[in-house]
This record gives sequence, structure tokens and C-alpha cells, in this order.
Amino acid sequence: MRTLRAWFLRAAGLFHKERRDRELADEIESNLRMHIDDNVRAGMTPAEAQRQAMLKFGSVESAKESYRDQRGIPLLESLWQDVRFGLRMLRKSASFTALAILTLALGVGANATVFSWVRTLLLNPLPGVVAANHVVALETLAPDGSWEPTSYLDFRDLRDNCKSVQAMSVTKPMALAVGDTESVERVWGEAVSGNFFEMLGVKPALGRFFSTAEVDQQQNARPLVILSHAYWLSHYHADPGVIGASVRINHFPYTIIGVTPEEFHGSMPGLSFDAWVPATMYGQLASTGDNTLLDRKWRTFRVLARLAPGVSLGEARAEVVSHAKDMARDDANTNEGMSATLLPMWESHYGIQGSMLGPLGILMAACALVLLIVCANLANLQLARATARQKEFVLRLSLGASRSRLIRQVLTECSLVAVAGSLGGIAIASWLKGTLAWFLPRSSVPALGHVPLDIGVLFFAITLAFAVALVSGLAASLRVIGRNTDEMLKTGGRASSSAHSSRLRGLLATSEMALAVVAMIAAGLLLESFRNVSKIRPGFDAQQVVVAQLDLSAASYDAQQANAFYQRLQQELERQPGVTAVSYADYVPLSLSGGSWEKLEIRGYVPTPSEDMDIYRSLISPGYFNLMKIPIFEGRDFRSSDDMNAPPVMIVNQEFVRRFIGTGTAVGRQVHGWGSWFTIIGVAADSKVFRLNESPAPYFYVPMRQIYRPEMGLAFFVHTSASNDSALSTLQREARAAAPTIPVFDVMSLSDEISVSLFTQRISAGLVSVLAGVALSLAALGLFGVMTYSVAQRTNEIGIRIALGAQRKHVFAMVLGQGTRVALLGITIGTLAAWAVTRLMIGALYGVKPGDPGTFCAVSLLLLAIALLACYVPARRAMRVDPMVALKYE
Repeated sequence: MRTLRAWFLRAAGLFHKERRDRELADEIESNLRMHIDDNVRAGMTPAEAQRQAMLKFGSVESAKESYRDQRGIPLLESLWQDVRFGLRMLRKSASFTALAILTLALGVGANATVFSWVRTLLLNPLPGVVAANHVVALETLAPDGSWEPTSYLDFRDLRDNCKSVQAMSVTKPMALAVGDTESVERVWGEAVSGNFFEMLGVKPALGRFFSTAEVDQQQNARPLVILSHAYWLSHYHADPGVIGASVRINHFPYTIIGVTPEEFHGSMPGLSFDAWVPATMYGQLASTGDNTLLDRKWRTFRVLARLAPGVSLGEARAEVVSHAKDMARDDANTNEGMSATLLPMWESHYGIQGSMLGPLGILMAACALVLLIVCANLANLQLARATARQKEFVLRLSLGASRSRLIRQVLTECSLVAVAGSLGGIAIASWLKGTLAWFLPRSSVPALGHVPLDIGVLFFAITLAFAVALVSGLAASLRVIGRNTDEMLKTGGRASSSAHSSRLRGLLATSEMALAVVAMIAAGLLLESFRNVSKIRPGFDAQQVVVAQLDLSAASYDAQQANAFYQRLQQELERQPGVTAVSYADYVPLSLSGGSWEKLEIRGYVPTPSEDMDIYRSLISPGYFNLMKIPIFEGRDFRSSDDMNAPPVMIVNQEFVRRFIGTGTAVGRQVHGWGSWFTIIGVAADSKVFRLNESPAPYFYVPMRQIYRPEMGLAFFVHTSASNDSALSTLQREARAAAPTIPVFDVMSLSDEISVSLFTQRISAGLVSVLAGVALSLAALGLFGVMTYSVAQRTNEIGIRIALGAQRKHVFAMVLGQGTRVALLGITIGTLAAWAVTRLMIGALYGVKPGDPGTFCAVSLLLLAIALLACYVPARRAMRVDPMVALKYE
């Protein structure tokens, strides 16, 4: 019975609605017929009378809405009618709708993409971690204020004494050789302390995690491993039976005890790891022996800490600094002058966010400019549409509709545009979410290239779309709806409204051009800076040189075995056709790795109390300088006899001599490092080490055969007379043939390796140029829309001018001049704004000044040319106006 009763009431409601609509249609038809009869009696033909009545009072749809306003319809039904009416109106204005949605989608998509990068690297750098904002980085500070990794003993002392920190854990990124004795795979992992996962609040997806009591008590005693969710899926096909299985890591068997949750990628922002092993197994995995963790000088770990409840970062930092001072006093032989600090994760030196801070800041500013242009463009479109709908608003107001009712209708239509624009923006952001990987340097470093579009990014995109659409649409419509009704009835919504809206649309177009100028000048300066950096000579010849890196620690070689291996591989490579020179070193210049340093004491030089004597260095083989074309100005090169049985020797660069030795010969001077006294036997030319735009810094070279340890890494350089591709294949093939169980990675030309060091400049210049192109397109589109609408509004005037004898070329010049004035005003304002804004970019520029006149002139001319092109079509249309058609336009 209830179902039958509900069906009856629903049927009755539908019948009532149909009857009401029929009455409404009859009333509308009667009203329109009355106006047509009045026009006929005034002397019009029936067809002309009908056309004038429809022009005067708008469409039947708008009349229906006005009568419904008067009748008072329930809220839900009224809202549904608003939606349906809005969809009909948007469908009737298909070009406006498509343009508005496309403009909004571009702005929202660009901003959502950059926001997802910012969120991943800065706002939420540790996904999957509970209360990640309470996790901070503890960094050791050298006497000169630079940061360093932390020794395991320093970590333990700080962990046991700092009460403002709830928990503290160490982590060390490692390249692990995973596989059997015939073939191995290079897998990036972290060596962590037992409380690592507990401190982060991460729960296992399968199995269990380490415990402090289990893995932190004895070195090299717990060969356990935890796998990432992605590695478990790709290598074990989500088999739950993997728990308890054995896997060989660096030729040692390890037991799998757990799998991390899918959203957890590790402890370094922007990087993704696939395995976690106990930090106490580091000596075995890196072939450093059992005493590595007990040496306070062995600073190799990074430290994470979770703040205690109710403790601020400043309070915890003060306590860490205090304890670090005590350690510097108590362990003066290793920690004198050292300190420590706590930093939020986004500000730390862990992960890739440090190198991305500059580019992200520039991208955020560029996205803000694009968003402002989108707002101006959308406001322009909405203003034109609101002005065109003046007759509809007049009719509805005259028939009794309230202004609030019209505003609600406008908001409904803006909301429909916002929904479509946000969906388009999310689609664009989803498509672009992997583009971060395109700009990251080609490297074996496990960068998290695919940035997730989580709920925060989606909320940001939707909120942004609604804010832009509602504000621009409502502001434009209020200028029309808010006018006096009697005035609108007298003018028919034409004269004063059209002139006022035209001025406002011109102002909006001017602002779009100004913002586009700022974006284009910024992009031009960044591109010029990138070009200048790319032309810097690195101090060595990278042409026809290929390089491959090998991880000998995975083979568990000792120093003698490693020495035998790389000599054997060098001999094999030198026998290959096309190979003209082979050398090896523990560091590839201008690569992403941070390099290594040694604390030196130079006989005859007294450093200042705060001077940092940690000098960067490379271990190289004989022939390295000849292969790299680095001149030796004084002394000699290393020889094959400079091995562990020979007196320790080194070669220094020119800056080393200028800073520490001064006048006189450097050959024969004594330098202390690694517990021994080395003799300088040569002076090599300065060359770039970390960045192309770096200033000269002291640097020195030591024979690899005297110092090398397997955990230091190894890179082979091959100079070839053949093509780079052939040399790359030869190098990779021979390296794998020499030792199949040693991972070979980052096989590339040295020129490509150099380009890696430019990735921050490349990502800034590339992405800002793309955004500037979008801004320029939107500004040109906005100017085109303004001029097209202006011509349409002035059709009657233009027809009268032509009818009275005006030449068409003068009409063309008049319209073109109007658009040119708008463009020139925007270019002038934008140039002045760019002159001030680009001063903030001085740290991101190289070889070009923020006020570079060439860039400013080129951008201004380009914008002017595009503005003339945008005005050309409307000007041609105005020139071809038929006077007879124009006189009948209204």
C-alpha cells in the first residue's frame, strides 16, 4: 500500500507540474502575442513586429524563468531548474562555453601539477608516515657551517641524551647487488637502525619490521631485509609466501621478513627505495669490516628524529646544539668545532628537494601569473556574455524577478563551468603528473618521478576552479545586474552599458598583456642564463669520452682484489678497436654524487680557527689527466709504480696552490691526510667539479692504487675514435664480462653526464617557457576576444561611417589602432613590472642581468607582433562590414 501511495503521489505531482507548465506556456504566449499586436498597430509588418518583440524581451526560456520567479517554486525544484536552464544557456553559447572551460582547465591543470610537485617534495615529503610534520632531520655541521653526515657513535650519544626528541633513527642510502652468483640487479636500499619504522609510524603490509633489540646490538649479526611493496609486486608477484625466503644481497644470504605499505617510499623526499637492511650490517655490505660503526670519524649516516609531544622544533634544536657542543669538547680529537642542528624535512639535505627549491619557487610564481591571466580572460568572457544577456536580465527584472534570483542563476552557470573546468584541469594534471621524471637528470638515483594526485591535490584543483569561475563570473554579472532597472529599460541595455563594459574589457586585456610580458621576460632571462651556463668550458674535454660506474662493494672485494679487477678491465678495454685511452676514478666530474673530501694539514700553512680544511678530492689512475685533456703545469703525472708500496703522493689544482701555498713551487710540499704525509708531485689546471657555474675551489688528486677501498665506488672512462654508441656498448659488455656479479650503472657519454649538472637550470627555463607560452596564448586570445566583441558592438557605427564615405582602409586602421593602444599600454606596464620582479631572480641567473635590454626589447617586439596578429582578423572583419546590413543590425 505504501508503494502504491508513493507512486500515486508522484504521479499527481508530475501531473500538477505538467499542468503548471501548460499554464505558464499559455501565459507567455499570450504576453508575447500582445506585444506583437502592439507593434503591428504601430505600423510594423507582422514578421518585423515578432522579431522586435523577441529582441526586446529575450528568449522564451528567459521569460519562463521570470514567470517561475514570480510564482514561487520550491527550493530544490528551483535549483534543478537553474541547472537545466544553465545547461541550455551554455549549450546555446557553445563557443563561450568551450573557451571558458578550456581557459579554466589550462590554468587549473598547470597550477595543480606544480602544486602536486610542491606537495610531494615540500608539504608531504614522507608519504605513508604518521604525523610526518613531527619528523625532522638532524644534520652535523662542520666548523665552517656546512652540513655533513653523522657518525654512528655521535648518533647514539645524541639519541641517548636528547630528551626533547621522542625517537631518533639513522639511515644510509645504499646501492645493493641483489641476485645469485650468475647475475645481479642493482637495487637502491637504506641501511637503517632497528627503530626506523617504529619511529616513522609505518606498519608492515606483510610480515614484520626490525626491532631495536634485534638488530642494534651486534654488528653483522642479523642479515635481514624488508622489501618495498612495488618490488614485492614486480619480483615476487605479491606472493605472501615470500616471508622467510632467502635472497642474496652483495653475495650474502639475507632473510626477507616484511613488506612495506604501498604508499611508503623511504625517508628521503622525492626518492624511492626498494629494500631496507639493518644499519649494523653496513660493514658487511660495504666491505668495510666490523669496526666501521665504532669509528667516530666515519661520518656516513643521516639521522631522522621525531619530536616529543608538545616540544617545538626550536626547543629541540636548542637541546641538540647544546649536546653537540658537549660532544665537541669531550671528543675534541674528532669533533672539535663540530655542531649539529634540526631542520624540517623540506629544508634538509636529504633527497632531491634541496636542488628543486629554486625551480619550484620560480614555477610557483609563473603559475600565479598564468592564473591571473586566466582570471582576467575568464572575466572578459563573462563580461561579454553578461552584456549580451542584458535584454534577458531586463525582461526578468521587469517581470518581477529579484536581483538575488538572477545572481543565483549566474552562480549556477558559473558552477557548471567550474565543474567542467576542474575536471579538465584534473585530467591535465593527471596527464602531466609524470612529467617531473622528464626533467629529472638521467641517473640511477631512484627518483620518485610519478607524483600521486592525492585528495589534497584534487581539493586544491576543485577549489581553485570554483574560486576563479565564481569570482570572475559574479563580478562581471553584477556590473550588469546591479544597474538601475529603469535606466536599462530606457536604453535597452546598449549605449552606456556597452561603452562601460568595453572600457572594462580593454582594461582586462591590458592586464593580460602586462602579465604575459612579465612571464615572457622571466622565461627569456632563464633561457639566456641556461645558454650561458651551457657554454662554460668545464676545464676538461668531454668529447668522445664515455663513462660507466661500477659498485665493487657488492663483490666483497678487498683492496688487492679490487686493484687486480680494475687493472684487468683496463687491459681488456684498451684492446678493443677504436679505444684510444682508458682510465678510472672514484668520482665523475659534474655528476650528481656529492664527491668525497679529506681533512688535510698542509705543512707551512696555518688555518684560521674557523677555516674548514675538508678538501674535496678524487682517486684516479695514471693517464686520467691525459684522457681528460687536463694540463699539468708543474711536476709530473702519476705512474703505475705509485702503488701501496710507494711513498704517498698527490697532485693539486691551481686554486689549491693559490690558497695554501702562494708563491714558490708547490712540488715537494708535504700534505697530511689519511694518517700519512703525502708529497705534492704536480699541479694540474683548475676544472669544474660539481657545477659548471661554480667558482674555483681547492682540489687534489691521489693515486687510486694507494688509497682505494671498494666502498668508494669506481668509474671507468673510455676515450674512443669511434662513435659514442659503439664505445658505450663496448664498455658495458666488457665490464659485465669481467665480473658478471658487479652491477654496472649510469653508462653514458661524459657530455650527457655534464648535462645532468644543468638540470635545475633546465627545469626552470623549460617549464617557465612552457607556462610563458600558455600565458602569451591566453593574452593574445583575450585581446582577440576584446577586439572581436568591440567590432560586433560597433557594427552599426562602422556601417554609418562607411555609408557616410569613410574608406575601408581607415576603418581597418581605426580598429587596428584601438587594439594596438591596448597592447602597447599592457606592454609598457608589464615591462615596468618585470623590471622590478626580475630583481628577485638574480640568484637563478648566470651571465645575464635581470634588466637585460636585449631580452626586454625582444619580448616587447614579440608581444607587439602577436597583438597586431590578434587584432588583424577583427580589423579585417570591420573593414568588410556591409552598410545596409549594419544599419539594420539593431
